[in-house]
Amino acid sequence: MECLNQLAENAIGLSDPNPRVACRLETLDGRRFSGYTQQAGGAHAEVMALRAAQEAGIDVRGATAYVTLEPCSHHGRTPPCCDALVAAGVGRVVIAVLDPNPLVSGRGAERLRAAGVAVDVLPAQSAQARAARELNIGFFSRMIRQRPWVRMKMAASLDGVTALDNGVSQWITGEAARADGHAWRARAGAVLTGIGTVLEDNPMLDVRLAPTNRQPHLVIVDSRLETPPSARLLGTPANGLPRQVWIYCAVNDADKQAALEALGAQVVHLPSPSGKVDLAALLHDLARREVNELHLEAGHKLNGSFLREGLVDECLVYLAPKLLGQGAGLSNFGPLNALQEGVPLAFHSVDAVGEDLRIVARVVGRDGFLHAG
Repeated sequence: MECLNQLAENAIGLSDPNPRVACRLETLDGRRFSGYTQQAGGAHAEVMALRAAQEAGIDVRGATAYVTLEPCSHHGRTPPCCDALVAAGVGRVVIAVLDPNPLVSGRGAERLRAAGVAVDVLPAQSAQARAARELNIGFFSRMIRQRPWVRMKMAASLDGVTALDNGVSQWITGEAARADGHAWRARAGAVLTGIGTVLEDNPMLDVRLAPTNRQPHLVIVDSRLETPPSARLLGTPANGLPRQVWIYCAVNDADKQAALEALGAQVVHLPSPSGKVDLAALLHDLARREVNELHLEAGHKLNGSFLREGLVDECLVYLAPKLLGQGAGLSNFGPLNALQEGVPLAFHSVDAVGEDLRIVARVVGRDGFLHAG
């Protein structure tokens, strides 16, 4: 099952908003056929494995199916995988973790058992089950918390400077770190930035430096609806793959909205009592739009707002081996009155990427929903 979770990683940047799942069929005579989830609307892992066996002309009656996530039991974009396994005559199904989707959530296992298929579910705290949930942290977050898993990406010098006082920030980190950052973009359902970044840097915020089968959608937090129609991010990404652009604002301006929507963007009016965009409501709206992982790439002000409101789950930080002295920091929130008021983090991983350092740190306890049980 450990190798199966590695196979499921092939669905990163492909299967969203569906979870990343792999399936392996083992026939009675020891033959193996595997598959992983394809793009939304395409075949799920179980169907891919069944197709592989069919193409080889192998009868899978009585076979054991190992799956990293419970087979679906409902009609969504595709028919239920449970039915496909039953129709193929599979004799046993071993499930790493049950599906948190309320439309499934144990019903897949029940449906298989009702059809006479033996079903085993791995212990919730087994390494394989934990790995399967970890791979789908965004999907579990959306299903359990009704909000995406929010990952805040930052690049800075060793003394925490993200831009010089004159605004120069390209490039603090090296080519390897920038390519790695694009790989993290690729795994997200959407990339979010603020109007400050749009006006100052005029970025594309697409995936160009890493292979991908789709472009993550783009989210702009723009309280006063200042996004110019000439903004590059309203254009087509470099590789031509489509994406949706959602602009969240707090004002009503019919002319500006019409101009932006004529370029393909969708403007969402979501004000908070303070007159800015309601960030918590934004996350719930993105969950409704089936965003599993949200990749936040913004300036220190918007970073600070997300941190202040307790909406960041994980920090992805690239540190360059240089000191830049005075300049913009990673985030702007506070001031705090005590050290205990800071955001507590736990290092999830620390790795060298080229000449830079990549740190993944999670807000303490924020992934508790993932490993409960």
